[in-house]
Amino acid sequence: MTRAARPHLPVRPIWLCRRCGHPWPCGEARLCLLVEYRGNRVGLLIYLAALKLEAADHLARLSPDSPPGDLTDRFLSWARARG
Repeated sequence: MTRAARPHLPVRPIWLCRRCGHPWPCGEARLCLLVEYRGNRVGLLIYLAALKLEAADHLARLSPDSPPGDLTDRFLSWARARG
């Protein structure tokens, strides 16, 4: 019996990937999201914007003396339409 691979999902409130430990969304999570939202880039950006706000809140609470900074590149810039 084989064990199913865990998906690349965020561990809240630290926002690291549950599977690979990289900052979420990691490369694999980004690929999965692009496939899931194929043909609906606006929906993907709205979803990611909501997660960005949630992550900023969580990370600020975890470390109030050093806020997380701008998370736009991490959550949104990579998902913009090309061209």
